[in-house]
Amino acid sequence: MALTIGVDIGGTKIASGVVAEDGRIIDRALRPTPAASPELVAEAIADAAIELAARHPVEAVGLGAAGFVDETRSIVRFAPNLVWREEPLRKKVAELVGLPVVVENDANATAWGEYRFGAGRGESHVVCVALGTGIGGGIVLGGELYRGRWGMGAELGHMQVVPGGLPCGCGNHGCWEQYASGNALVREARVNAAADPASAARLLELAGTPDAVVGQHVTDAAREGDAAALAAFAFVAGWLAQGLADLAAILDPGCFIIGGGVSGAADLFLDQVRADYAARLTGRGHRPLAGIRAAELGPAAGMVGSADLARLR
Repeated sequence: MALTIGVDIGGTKIASGVVAEDGRIIDRALRPTPAASPELVAEAIADAAIELAARHPVEAVGLGAAGFVDETRSIVRFAPNLVWREEPLRKKVAELVGLPVVVENDANATAWGEYRFGAGRGESHVVCVALGTGIGGGIVLGGELYRGRWGMGAELGHMQVVPGGLPCGCGNHGCWEQYASGNALVREARVNAAADPASAARLLELAGTPDAVVGQHVTDAAREGDAAALAAFAFVAGWLAQGLADLAAILDPGCFIIGGGVSGAADLFLDQVRADYAARLTGRGHRPLAGIRAAELGPAAGMVGSADLARLR
């Protein structure tokens, strides 16, 4: 059985695991991320991989990195949460570990993990949308991971859905992630609570003040029927459905997989997303509807996907 190591590199921690051919994680190692130093990050990744390789006969290492990864799957051209700028990550880690290394965008790795072993099993055309602080994305078309000409495709969160709309951290305005992400959910809940405290009684009981509202407050209050929290979920669901309908017009996938932290509350919004998506789809009534499913692998998807991509290098 071929074993590989998958590494999910976050801004605060480096999560590594030995992954079997069937997607099972059979061992793990964790390191803090020394985010201020590219050299120390590479050393921390290698240290965890070497620890795991000492216990298992692994063949390769896959790295899931948040940022723009070049078309050769070796250089991180830019990362928003780490000091990677034209960083030759594959070369550095391979030299330290002594094994083949593949670098992939973390959202692409997550999408691949869900396609192979999670909610996308059995589908050949899959779009994975990760709802967190922003919106990440990954696309599988015809059983192949779509990366784009320069390796920087599937930045779905930065489709500009509202010309001149809300400012985005990317420098543009009106990006999808400003309307359908975890940050958007919290912003809308805070606005609702400030504008109509009576409708946000439970939300404010949990948070104290509108400015103190966080995502868990919104979810908990919505589950208890709080009107302001439910309205925030409805806002995000509507914009999520709009973006999925636009993507369907371009990509025609068999299913959409909704992951990320917000997907933990899928029972509060996915039914509305499905209904709104069907109502907004181009050619509705004359084409099959893509399935819209909650992700299955949770935080392990990136680790599992990057390990599998290393296996298939």
